[in-house]
Amino acid sequence: MSEVSEFSRLVEPVLQRHQWRPDRLLQILRDVQDVLDYLSDDTLVRLAEELRISYAQVRSTRDFYAFLYSENRGRYRVLFSDNITDRMLGNQALFEQMLANFGLAAGQVSADGLVSVDLTSCTGMCDQGPAILVNELAITRMTPQRVDEICVLVKNEVPLADWPAEFFVVEDNIRRADMLLGTPHEPGHAIRAAITRGRDGMLAEMRIANLRGRGGAGFTTAIKWEACRQAPGEQRYIVCNADEGEPGTFKDRVLLQSYAGRVFEGMVIAAYTVGARLGLLYLRAEYRYLRPQLEAFLAGMRAQNLLGKDIAGDKGFDFDIEIHLGAGAYICGEESALIESLEGKAGKPRVRPPFPVTCGYMNQPTVVNNVETLCKATEIAIHGGAWYEAIGTKQSTGTKIISVAGDCERPGLYEYAFGVRIAQILEDCGASEAMAVQVSGASGVCLSEREFGRRIAFEDVPTAGSFMIFDTQRDLFEVARNFAHFFRHESCGFCTPCRTGTALLSDLMDKIADGRGTQYEMNELLRVQAVMKASSHCGLGQTAGNAVADTVQKFRPAYERRLAQTDFMPAFDLDAALAKGRAITGRDDALAHLDQGA
Repeated sequence: MSEVSEFSRLVEPVLQRHQWRPDRLLQILRDVQDVLDYLSDDTLVRLAEELRISYAQVRSTRDFYAFLYSENRGRYRVLFSDNITDRMLGNQALFEQMLANFGLAAGQVSADGLVSVDLTSCTGMCDQGPAILVNELAITRMTPQRVDEICVLVKNEVPLADWPAEFFVVEDNIRRADMLLGTPHEPGHAIRAAITRGRDGMLAEMRIANLRGRGGAGFTTAIKWEACRQAPGEQRYIVCNADEGEPGTFKDRVLLQSYAGRVFEGMVIAAYTVGARLGLLYLRAEYRYLRPQLEAFLAGMRAQNLLGKDIAGDKGFDFDIEIHLGAGAYICGEESALIESLEGKAGKPRVRPPFPVTCGYMNQPTVVNNVETLCKATEIAIHGGAWYEAIGTKQSTGTKIISVAGDCERPGLYEYAFGVRIAQILEDCGASEAMAVQVSGASGVCLSEREFGRRIAFEDVPTAGSFMIFDTQRDLFEVARNFAHFFRHESCGFCTPCRTGTALLSDLMDKIADGRGTQYEMNELLRVQAVMKASSHCGLGQTAGNAVADTVQKFRPAYERRLAQTDFMPAFDLDAALAKGRAITGRDDALAHLDQGA
């Protein structure tokens, strides 16, 4: 009876806040975990009963997301960001230092239930790593001294709110500003400009501007808005995709942290143009620290009549924005997977068609735009499509923000008009000995030095923003291996080519790293990548092998020096595995080894 009362006391306020809506299941699970520390099977049974949905549905959602836990992970949950740039900055040594300090193995929870320490995927702090998350709050610029200080705070059970404020400082690191990062924001200016143009006029300006989505795919924004506007439906929705999970990318973090007005006004303009009444900002879990200030910003907009009813005095123009928090799933950057997540489900990509513009959130017409894309809409509202179209290149208008990290003197954000050469970016950020650049994250393209004359543009080198630099001291095999492990972890498992292909690539890279790879494995890497590219269900599987294929073709010596001089070697060393048995029996003569025919 007491357990029932305790559940009611802690969980019912959460359910009440979310109005017992099953479509808010992910947000409910997040909030319940905040009060119970983890989500046991018994808790899921109770939630399923309360929400009147199946236990299987609740469990599939919990088990899909990395930051939802089925068992106690400790009152302090420490996760080290393990992107390749964090590794280059020494995260592995710091990780081992903290494990040793607590006397733990990776992922193990201390006996008193106080703390666990583990690795996680990129946390979006590549310009100020190595970074960690403690109970999902970001701490940057980790050092051996900071590791020791954090261990003391945890052992003394000091609440996170009382930790030194400088631990949680996340800098913008804007190195080069142009029309977006360098222009002051005047609240409401862009919204009023759009209303003055009218719904048809605003859409016409978007067509003239030829704005293409900044999330990587490069779909024309005006076509997306127009298709949503024309689609039949009772409601329309605007979704801001702020699930910035691509390794090496952190531009959306800065835009949300210091340019939130542009992001939200872009959503309002999109809503005005297509006729939506509700917007949803899907915020990645790693940026949870931003939520309070974003909620405060929305409250300020409501107070200024830039959200709510009759926005900016335009009678009948009603629109508001909700923030939904992700829970650690890279695949949710794919727009249909993100919509599934918004509806409270596991974030697995939908079969398309139908596309979100006609059948998206709650099966209604939905626009899903990237954070940066929505910011660009405010520029077009203010200055017009012709002004915007004149900047950049013919197929890539406007400017692009690049997140620069890796081997350079000045990591951070750089904004350029489309068409800038790779060499120019390297010069500006102080990368004098660059050997390779991974553009657009782990799923992008790896450029060698001979390609540094190419340009950032959809017609040459497209990018979602990530720009990771590797100098002549780096091992491109280990870079590609890190990415292979990343995709194996992040594959949602929906389709066989991706689920199996990412595992095969990861295993093949490990086999080569162990010195057991041959030319056979080299050929297999390219064969598996080709199958994944041609047959995977969504962009994750189609691009997951890009880095491996690029580095095999452009940096082959990094692989070949690890290869065994034979046609094939098994991945499993049976003779080595029998060593324990030989030790137990006290026999280690030549005939006890397989190569002697024993």
